[in-house]
Amino acid sequence: KPAFAVEQGRNAARHMERDSRKALDISLGLLRNYEEEQAERVQKIETKVDRYEDELGTYMVKLGGKNLSRNDSHTVSLLLHCIGDFERISDHGMNLKDSAKEMHEKEMHFSSKADKELEIFLDAVKEILDMSIDAFETNNTDEASKVEPLEEVIDDINTVVKANHIKRLQKGKCTIEQGFVLSDISMNLERVSDHCSNIAISVIEIERDGFDAHGYLENLKRDGDPQFAALVEQYRDKYALPV
Repeated sequence: KPAFAVEQGRNAARHMERDSRKALDISLGLLRNYEEEQAERVQKIETKVDRYEDELGTYMVKLGGKNLSRNDSHTVSLLLHCIGDFERISDHGMNLKDSAKEMHEKEMHFSSKADKELEIFLDAVKEILDMSIDAFETNNTDEASKVEPLEEVIDDINTVVKANHIKRLQKGKCTIEQGFVLSDISMNLERVSDHCSNIAISVIEIERDGFDAHGYLENLKRDGDPQFAALVEQYRDKYALPV
């Protein structure tokens, strides 16, 4: 019964994305307060998410060859688009866990300014993750359309955080070793937002049959869509870094 199989696949994907979110949430908490028991949880969840990707992906490919309704075919396409992004989000959770462990073992602390910047960065990534996953769970294209403006702001935050670190390094206010760890954390946070963007674009693409994702992004940024521009400014205000 293909329709029943598609619905079961969708349920499995929901479990997968919730586990991915859990792995990332725990890892972000470890950056603030490292606990070995929680670090081990991230490892176990990431292993589970890897298995989801392998088995669910194989199953969805087989299911795609069956005689499906248009709606079920769209669901299978959405799942095949998104499960790779869910798996990568859990991978970045693992990387962040490793950075948290390194900081804990070396008793490393960032400067107060770097700490504040990182706190804002983390909050922005938590919001984009929540939005993209909510859009996936509900097929809500309105929610999905709010993701790309925040992703653009997160790209800017990443650039500024790295530039500010170089300034602090030049003034002797932090070390090269701290810089490597901060760079790893920033890179993984920015990559998580990229995968959130992929998920949101997939939701829109599948819902609007034949939609050109690349063209959609090009048009948004080139033509200065008023709603997009307004959301970008709103997120810039919300996640403004300290001067």
